[in-house]
Amino acid sequence: MKSASRPGSSGSNVSSRLEKACAPAFFGVVLIGVLLVPSPVRAEPLPWAPPPVNACGETGFDPRAREPDPNAPPPPLLPPTINIPVPVPQITPVPVPGPPPNKTRIDPRALPKDPCRNPCPDIRNDRTISVLPDPKDSEIPSTPAQPGNSGPAGGSASGSGNGSSGGSGRLNIPNVQITPDIEPIPIPIPGGPPLPPETPPPPVVHPAQPGPVDAAPSPRTVTSVDLVNQVTGHGSVNRTDMRWSLDGTDLGIMWQTKPGQVAVLFGDTFGKGWNGSGAGGVNQDWRSNVLAYSSQHDLSKGLTIDTMVQNSRCHATELLNSRKIKNFETTVIPTSGFALGSRQYISYMSVRRWGEIPGTWWTNDGGLAYSDDDGRTWVEDQYAKWDNMFGLDRFQVTTMVPHGDYVYMFGTPNGRIGVIGLARVPTTQLLNKSAYQYWVHGTWAPARENDATPLFPGLAGELSARYDDSTQQWQMVYLDSVRGAIVLRTAHAPQGAWTDEVPLVNTSDYPTAYGGFIHPWSTGKDLYFTISAWNSYNVYLMHATLNDPQKQGPKK
Repeated sequence: MKSASRPGSSGSNVSSRLEKACAPAFFGVVLIGVLLVPSPVRAEPLPWAPPPVNACGETGFDPRAREPDPNAPPPPLLPPTINIPVPVPQITPVPVPGPPPNKTRIDPRALPKDPCRNPCPDIRNDRTISVLPDPKDSEIPSTPAQPGNSGPAGGSASGSGNGSSGGSGRLNIPNVQITPDIEPIPIPIPGGPPLPPETPPPPVVHPAQPGPVDAAPSPRTVTSVDLVNQVTGHGSVNRTDMRWSLDGTDLGIMWQTKPGQVAVLFGDTFGKGWNGSGAGGVNQDWRSNVLAYSSQHDLSKGLTIDTMVQNSRCHATELLNSRKIKNFETTVIPTSGFALGSRQYISYMSVRRWGEIPGTWWTNDGGLAYSDDDGRTWVEDQYAKWDNMFGLDRFQVTTMVPHGDYVYMFGTPNGRIGVIGLARVPTTQLLNKSAYQYWVHGTWAPARENDATPLFPGLAGELSARYDDSTQQWQMVYLDSVRGAIVLRTAHAPQGAWTDEVPLVNTSDYPTAYGGFIHPWSTGKDLYFTISAWNSYNVYLMHATLNDPQKQGPKK
C-alpha cells in the first residue's frame, strides 16, 4: 500500500478536512478519537548502530527506533525545502473497458548456487559487491523487464531510521516551492472489447441461524518479540531487488498453498528507479501486487523466498491489473489469501484514492480473485464483489479463513478507522455473494452486511486471522491506530468472545510499522508475522514468543 495516509506518515489540514472526509457522525466521532488520543509513551530508543549488512555485504534497513548517529552533523532546524501543493484539476479520459491484463508468464530459472551472484547482471547492475556473471546467463537472450505503469507519487513519512540529514543545526531559511498537485477528473470514454460475461450464480438464501458465543480464553502473554530478518529490498537475505526487481514493497500476506509451500503476497511494489523512501510512483516500475513462494520451514532462520511469479527474467509480474488513475482506480491491493483444494484465492480492494488524513482511503469495492494454475494467472470474479456505496460498506478490507465447512470473512470499511465485522459462507458457495451470512447480534443472518455486529469495540487496520490447531484457538493480529501498536487477540470461535488486545509491536519501538500478517506455520507458542515499515517501505519477519496456553487453567 502507499500514500501519505499510511502509518508513520504526516497529515496536513486535518481539522479543515475532517467534516468533509467523514461526514457520517459515527466516523466523525471515531476519527476525532483517533487524532486526539495522546501518543503512547515512547520507549527509550536503541543506541545508534550502523545499518545491518547481509552476507553479500549489502546494506539493509533497520526499522527500529534508534538514537541519532553521534558522528553525523546536526540536522537543520528547518527543512531545506517546503513544498506547498496546489490542487490543479485535470480532465482525464479513461477508456472503459480498460486494456486486458498482460498474462505473459515465464518459467523462472533456478537461482545461482552462490547467493551473492547476480542472476541478471544485464538487467540490474549490482554496485555493492563484485558480480561475476553466471556462464549460463549467456545462453539466454536478454529480455528487459517490463516497464511499470506511471501513477501518482507516494507520500512521505516521518519516523526514526538509520539515515541522517545534513546541516549546521543553525536557523536556515527554507526554499518555498509551489508544487502543482494534479487532481484528475476521470471521464469514461469507449475502450476495448469487454471481458466475456460470466454466468451469474443462482440466488441462494440461507435462513438465519443463531450461533453460540463462547467465553473468551485467557489472554496470551508475550514473553518476547524479536526482529528475525528483513524479507525484501536491498540488503535483505532474499536480495529481491537484484533477483525480481523488487526494491520497495509492503504487506507480506501469507498462506499455505500446498504442503511444504507458502505463498507470500505483497502490495504496491516498486523496482528500478525507486527513490529508497516510502512508496514510489512515476517511472519506478510500479506493480500493484506481486507473489512469491517460500518453503523455508525453520522460521527462526528467517523468511526466505524461493521464487516469484514472473513475466520476464528477474522481474516479478503484477497479478491483478489496476488502472493507476487517481479518483478512478489508483491501485488494487490484496488483503488476504487462502487455498481450497488446488484453487488459490485472493481477497482484494480496488482503491479509488488515498486520503490526506492519516489512516484513510476510499475504495471502489472489495472482491475475490482465484487461480487454477498455482498463482501464475488470476481471474477477478465478476460477481463476488462488495460495492462501496457512499464509502460505508463494512467489508472492504477483508481477511478470509477456511475452517471446517465454511470460509469466514473478517472485514472493515475502507481505511483504518472502522470496526471489525464477520461473515461466513459454505466453502462450496464461496463465489456466490447471496450465500453469505453475516454475524448480527448473535445470529448468522443473510444479506445484512452493513448490519454486522462489531466483534469488539475499537478500530482495526489490515487484520490477519488464522485458526491454530495446536491450541484450538483463533488468532487475530491487526494495527490499532489508537493504541499505536500491532496487537493480538484470541478466541475459541470466530464470532468470539475475543480477548482483550495484547500488544506485539509498539510504534514507539518501530516508528513507521504497520500490517501484522501471520505466517501459517506459526504455533500457539511461536507466532511469526510480517510487518511493513513506511520509511524504508519494505517487509520484515517478526517472532513473538507466547506463554503456553496449556498452563492457563481450565476454560471458563
